[in-house]
Amino acid sequence: MSNRMMAWALTTMWLMAGGASVFAQGLPGASVNPDARAATPADRDAMKSGRQEWCRDNSQQCADRKAKMAERHPQCKADPEKCRADRKAKRDERCTADPKRCEEMKARMKERHERCKADPQKCRDAMKARQEQCKADPSKCPPAARERPDAR
Repeated sequence: MSNRMMAWALTTMWLMAGGASVFAQGLPGASVNPDARAATPADRDAMKSGRQEWCRDNSQQCADRKAKMAERHPQCKADPEKCRADRKAKRDERCTADPKRCEEMKARMKERHERCKADPQKCRDAMKARQEQCKADPSKCPPAARERPDAR
């Protein structure tokens, strides 16, 4: 009986100390970050339709990307830290190649992050409006196939 009580007490203390956050990492839409929001079905549908449209316009590049992602997915699942480090290295490489653009992007990201943190709903609404505008008139949106240093 005393072993059971000790196990129960230790489990309770572990859960109260934040051990439950470990379980959130494996659940879809769950997050350890309490401020994070899961993508809504509408968000996922909008992203999916954008990808499908891009794939129709760029079929060879799409096939290459799908093959590359199919190869990388199990590797990243097995070692997520390595994948994060690889993405960071690529980002750093792009910043080294074009530091001015990198600084501009960092400033824009920081400004947007602060704006969205202050009013998340306004940010979501603006993003949806922009997506609708791009669907209605793609000429008003930046070209998706713009040459980037990391484009292959």
